[in-house]
Amino acid sequence: MSRDDALARRRWLGMVGSRIVGSAGAVFGLVLAARAHDWPVKVLGVAITLSALAVVAIVPASLAHRWRTPPQP
Repeated sequence: MSRDDALARRRWLGMVGSRIVGSAGAVFGLVLAARAHDWPVKVLGVAITLSALAVVAIVPASLAHRWRTPPQP
């Protein structure tokens, strides 16, 4: 495997890993909100869910933008 291939694989794994972690955080937030008895804990669960969904939407796109190949002249 060449150096460029290894770099591309690491970057791809980073993007996929951020999606997996964000999805796990969203599931955790949903479970927390569903099983909570007090309203502050429910609000915390909803906040965790929303922030995790934002991570799933924003982080991979920003990483892809940062790591894109520069245009050739």
